[in-house]
Amino acid sequence: MKWSYRIARVSGIDVRLHATFLLLPLWFGYTDWQRGGWPAAMASVVFILALFFCVLLHEFGHAMAGRRYGIRTPDITLLPIGGVARMENIPDKPIQELVIAVAGPAVNVGIGGILALILVGTGGISGGPESGVRDLMRSLLMVNFGLVAFNMIPAFPMDGGRVLRALLAMGFGHLQATRIAARTGQVIAVLFAGAGFFWNPMLVLIALFVFGGAKQELDYAMQREEFRRLRERLAEGGPEDLFGPK
Repeated sequence: MKWSYRIARVSGIDVRLHATFLLLPLWFGYTDWQRGGWPAAMASVVFILALFFCVLLHEFGHAMAGRRYGIRTPDITLLPIGGVARMENIPDKPIQELVIAVAGPAVNVGIGGILALILVGTGGISGGPESGVRDLMRSLLMVNFGLVAFNMIPAFPMDGGRVLRALLAMGFGHLQATRIAARTGQVIAVLFAGAGFFWNPMLVLIALFVFGGAKQELDYAMQREEFRRLRERLAEGGPEDLFGPK
């Protein structure tokens, strides 16, 4: 991915940071600095960095699940809109894609559970001694469960879209399952866009992201099916069946 730079290498996977990611902590830090000075700005930046550490762990959940099935992940890139784990291929078996898709949200559930246990053990989630650390933990607890809810929306490129495709593929095949999941995601995108015009313009941007992701996923599935048919024809009759006798 252009404008992304490697900042670490963990378990054979490059962790890359897109240049535009830096706009996020700068923007929120500056906004909170105007309202509360340097303490508020630092708290905002720390929260953003902690949040994206959780996003990074989410992507490693996908990568480690993929490794279980022999699927390599060369790199994970952090962007302002989230993280992207670049896997070399899509698993052939629907159950494998299902496991890989839910592995990321499962990491966020685990993080949220650990944070909840710590907060309860130190005086309760909503009570207890107030401190900057406790406020940060409460915020991260809510955000991690929010990430799970958002990612499980049944629309590409979110994990919920891949879960839906994996379940459909068990009965309809990969291409037809992708077509149904992509159309479902695009309907959801239209609903998001409509809601955005009345409530929050950010939903319009999410709608464009979802609609484009669904189209890209469907295009890739169609190309994959064409290559599969080509390989089958080559295996059955050789090159002359495709290009005529030499």
